[in-house]
Amino acid sequence: MYPPRSQRNEGRKKARKPKIGKAWIITNLVLLLMIVGLFGYYYIFERDSSASLAENAQYSQTKKNIPTGSANDDEYPTPSGSEEVNEMKESTVPDTSSRPVTTPDTNASEASSSGAKSSSEKDGQAQEDSPNKDVNNDDAPTEKRGTEDDIKSTTDDANSPAVTLHFIGDVQFSGKVEQRLEQNGFDFPYQYLGSLFHKDDLTIANLETPVTTNGVGALNKTYVYKSSPKALTAMAAAGVDAVNLANNHILDQGTSGLLDTLNYLDEKGIAHAGAGRNAKEAYAPHYFERNGIKIALLGATRVMPEANWNAGAQQPGVAGAYDSTAIVKSIREARNQADLVIVVAHWGKERATALESHQTELSHAFIDAGADLVVGGHPHVLQGMEQYKGKWIAYSTGNFIFSKSTVPATWDTAIFQATCTRNGDCKMKLTPYRADLGQPIPLKDTEASKILQKVAALSPSNVSIGVDGTVSVQ
Repeated sequence: MYPPRSQRNEGRKKARKPKIGKAWIITNLVLLLMIVGLFGYYYIFERDSSASLAENAQYSQTKKNIPTGSANDDEYPTPSGSEEVNEMKESTVPDTSSRPVTTPDTNASEASSSGAKSSSEKDGQAQEDSPNKDVNNDDAPTEKRGTEDDIKSTTDDANSPAVTLHFIGDVQFSGKVEQRLEQNGFDFPYQYLGSLFHKDDLTIANLETPVTTNGVGALNKTYVYKSSPKALTAMAAAGVDAVNLANNHILDQGTSGLLDTLNYLDEKGIAHAGAGRNAKEAYAPHYFERNGIKIALLGATRVMPEANWNAGAQQPGVAGAYDSTAIVKSIREARNQADLVIVVAHWGKERATALESHQTELSHAFIDAGADLVVGGHPHVLQGMEQYKGKWIAYSTGNFIFSKSTVPATWDTAIFQATCTRNGDCKMKLTPYRADLGQPIPLKDTEASKILQKVAALSPSNVSIGVDGTVSVQ
């Protein structure tokens, strides 16, 4: 006879108990091994990350035209009180294209790393106890530290650090602009920008004016600028890190005005390129360290009213690009010193959206010499963008802090954002603004879309700009 069913079930349970016990032991062992593995991975990862941060902190202790018109053909009158926004004047100075140009001594203009001033890293980890200062300057603005809400240096992957850079157009604080700032405060231009320029790694502007309380105004120009040093205090506080000085206004107050400008910029901790006390200084790159990336900034102008504006071996002046030999040499040498090479160029024809031939020729020559990004100014209007050999060219950023003319095209501007990796690959994005009198105002929706569409239409057919301002090439 078969045993009762209850006895059979009890036998099966007894037979299963050893099997269940073994399964629990195996499961517990697997879980224990997994926990040990996770702790081991966390320990190794954290140790490597800490070592990388320490390495970066140690590495980063040293910081962040001949136009077809006239070189004087700015649409904004002198600061002497003659400025009228309802009247446009044309300069009577003849075209300088037929004028002989003094070529600077290329030996004197050699852009070696020893000729460039070192500046403090804008890496928050590396500057925990140190403000954002040029190493030779104790009055520099506060270090730009990233927070979780900030625009941080991004990475394509763990081994590819990147930096976020902002470029703004022409700025000057003269005439009616100065009057408005005296009434509203010199921080007035930056009221709609918030902390944007503190959240990036580098902010660069074109300073279209000498900054001095002295100087003698140029007699051969229709539009002559002169700005107060108070403007630079506010500019530094707003987070602008560097300026291009290679333009057709920086010597509006003569050599003494330029020298004053250099001194005030150094005093405020604002880096500069494109002009100097001699050719070597004018053509020399300014180097920055950001997020473990070494950046070289150079400036050059193809617009100047007279050949003697060129810097010489012992003569203050600008880095000229009528003859591009010296600036191309500097770019090549910067290529050997830096991970990322940026050139800010002053060129083109004012109020013209069409490019002059020299803009294309120079930008391509700069990239051939080693530039990773070329950003232009002077036309006072936005122009198109181009990608050449995988490198971006922004031909004109327009005005940013400027007088307001009766030509609506001069009101359109944008902040040009570049996110660049150590190997020189940059992604571009535009944020549209309207350049009101002395103050840029952000645009949205239809107004913003029109500006983005305009820049896209002025660019080669393979360049497109998305509704968010992202620039891409097909």
